[in-house]
Amino acid sequence: MATQQNIEVLTTVPFPEAVMQQLRGLSPRIRITFNPATKSEEIASDIWQRTEVLYTDILVPDLAQVPNLKWVQFHYAGIDFIQGSDLLNRKELKITSMSGASAIQEGEYILMMLLALGHHMKDLTLNQEKAEWPADRWNRFVPVELTGSTVGLVGYGSISREVARMLQPFNVKVLSAKRDVLHPEDRGYVIDGHGDPGGDYFDRLYPIEALKSMLKECDYVVVTLPLTPATDGLIGEEELSAMKPGAYLVHISRGGVVDEKALLNALTEKRLAGAAVDVFSQEPLPPDNPLWKAPNLILTPHVSGFSPRYKERAGIMFAENLKRYLRAEPLLNEYQPERHY
Repeated sequence: MATQQNIEVLTTVPFPEAVMQQLRGLSPRIRITFNPATKSEEIASDIWQRTEVLYTDILVPDLAQVPNLKWVQFHYAGIDFIQGSDLLNRKELKITSMSGASAIQEGEYILMMLLALGHHMKDLTLNQEKAEWPADRWNRFVPVELTGSTVGLVGYGSISREVARMLQPFNVKVLSAKRDVLHPEDRGYVIDGHGDPGGDYFDRLYPIEALKSMLKECDYVVVTLPLTPATDGLIGEEELSAMKPGAYLVHISRGGVVDEKALLNALTEKRLAGAAVDVFSQEPLPPDNPLWKAPNLILTPHVSGFSPRYKERAGIMFAENLKRYLRAEPLLNEYQPERHY
């Protein structure tokens, strides 16, 4: 019987030692090299030559450097930055994202923002800074209760599914618009006990072409889509105008999905009661960008997906995909060229 060759894994992301031991323990064939490089030239050519599996955050090698590369696992869910990379020219090369690994912390961020917006947390904080006890506080801080409201989820991937699960105790009517309404089940990576694997937590599902019909029903709208040619500028002036007057928007997908100028106008004209935005078309957001001073906008510096437990969760998913790779089974979250994610 022929001896099976080792599988050379190169990771540019440091994992906790417990995760590394778990990965190495999957098979005696797995050999893992760690190199914290940020540029491909910082990695020796002999390492590139033998690498079969690459785990990386944003480092993308040239095809000529990696003749034996068969699979790239990215550390993050958003991999729109690989558009135009020559990695896409090697048809047999598998590319996977970490979609689903950040669902818990992003779900918590969204839930926090839904409550903060509806209960005027920004205005209350500004009021505290002024040391005021306003006589008209019952009029100024009337909440829009999340309980019993209608929440629209633009996209129904791992993050929106986790939000739908978290909203269940609030007796919320959950609507969602997604690309493929014929398959409500989750076919990507799901953390045990989280998300909505069977597609059971929404009340109504809309095709993305009927997005404006959904928006007019919602007290809160959450945008969690990947950035692709189809979603670039998807939430623009028409969509924001279709939203219920006084509704709230939470945006954590990619900056280009929401038209920032249209959002600024909607907030300034008070068509929207408020918004929370974590992602921007230009990052870092320049100090002179008018969004910094937009009325009733909670602005955060792209932190919704951060958690000290992320690497642990990412390691668990990578281990699952390594098991599948060893068994020559389909990988989770495999990049689909026709979808651009």
